[in-house]
Amino acid sequence: MSDLVNAINGYIWSLPLIYLCLGVGLYFSLRTRFLQLRHIKEMVRLMFKGESSPAGISSFQALALSLSGRVGTGNIAGVATAITFGGPGAVFWMWVVAFLGAGTAFVESALAQIYKEKDDNGLYRGGPAFYIEKGLGMKWYAWIFAFSTILACGVLLPGVQANSIASGIETAFGIPTSVSAAAVVILLGLIIFGGVKRIAHFTQIVVPFMALGYILVAFVIILMNVGKVPEVISLIVGSAFGMQAGFGAILGLAIEWGVKRGIYSNEAGQGTGPHAAAAAEVSHPAKQGLVQGFSVYVDTLFVCSATAFMIIITGAYNVMGKAGEAIVEQLPGVSAGPGYTQAAVESVMPGFGSVFVAVALFFFAFTTILAYYYIAETNVAYINRKVHRPWLTFVLKLVLMSSVVYGSVKTAELAWGLGDIGVGLMAWLNIVAILLLQKPALIALKDYEEQKAKGLDPTFDPVKLGIKNADHWVKDKAAKPAADAAAPVNAQAERS
Repeated sequence: MSDLVNAINGYIWSLPLIYLCLGVGLYFSLRTRFLQLRHIKEMVRLMFKGESSPAGISSFQALALSLSGRVGTGNIAGVATAITFGGPGAVFWMWVVAFLGAGTAFVESALAQIYKEKDDNGLYRGGPAFYIEKGLGMKWYAWIFAFSTILACGVLLPGVQANSIASGIETAFGIPTSVSAAAVVILLGLIIFGGVKRIAHFTQIVVPFMALGYILVAFVIILMNVGKVPEVISLIVGSAFGMQAGFGAILGLAIEWGVKRGIYSNEAGQGTGPHAAAAAEVSHPAKQGLVQGFSVYVDTLFVCSATAFMIIITGAYNVMGKAGEAIVEQLPGVSAGPGYTQAAVESVMPGFGSVFVAVALFFFAFTTILAYYYIAETNVAYINRKVHRPWLTFVLKLVLMSSVVYGSVKTAELAWGLGDIGVGLMAWLNIVAILLLQKPALIALKDYEEQKAKGLDPTFDPVKLGIKNADHWVKDKAAKPAADAAAPVNAQAERS
């Protein structure tokens, strides 16, 4: 099974995808004039502005929902894996992917807002399948993406998160993986059977708490080893370009693993973030696009960097260079993935580190599984738009929970391999789509900036901007004058 998975990944994660991800991030950064720098203050402001509605969740809830997908096992086990196979230089390329990916995240999230719609329950739904059909007019392509996403998020990816939870708990507490799997499935069922609102409320509380707590512990560890910080930064940057002795031979691996794990972690361009972005109640698509752009920073530049610095600064990995070869070896008794991070924290905080990382990993990975369910469910809703098949959603829940059990008890290598297939497949399909459909997002950004320059709170009018098939915004705009006209009549009736 592992050989087959590795062979498939060899095609999906070939060099063209690596360079495509970097190239598209650079392209959109240039097209948006590096909005990730120009609008960083606006990104932060918009995070806490806006209210939810019966149809949609707030900008902050949408951010938390997307962060629950971004901030997961990739931030702990994924960073450790990247360093293991690509050396410390892989961290630098994760930073590059995050910085450039903010532009990509804006484009895909703005498109999701532009082409969102309401489902049968009156809730906002959107994502790549919706904007591919409405924006590109390629229904067949939209269906391929929808099926691929259901496969990736409903079957392949949850097992990676579950595997890391089970592995971390087993290392910290000695609890068998089968017991962990049962506990996760029960808790998961209680939440996903409650719908998107329950998922949003849960992640809104848990995600900020877990991310800040994790970064705080990392900051303490870095502070305790502050004298080594310049050396660590030099090692990361130097090995990223093959300048450090022993790392020249794996320069290509540093780029490959940095980009691969960077995309797995921050998900920019993968097509997962737009699903949460579309659920937000905002007056202009660019607002949520900017908020989602900032989520990439939170994920990689903050949380991933925290993990990387803890591992490298404490020496929780061994590097051996000989005869021009660079080999990053496993520490004795330490499992790959979360084990490195646990060893790093444990070395500084004995008796606390391993347990803390296991708990953090549980919350990181569990909320990511919730996000995967929401994304898969959104694509089931897309398929169900014309012909209602309620049983599909129920089957999805059962399959996802089965995937959690399977991933918990299987080897980490197989779980990550299956996850990589899911991420790579979605990335290929979505990146091609947003390259073809970039114009509406760029028009929305320009319109937003022009309205802001006039001191206005931007609102979106797709007809005025020449954007077609943005049906929700047209209907919404038409409904408001009617509601305003009816208001005086209703008020008179009430007085009567």
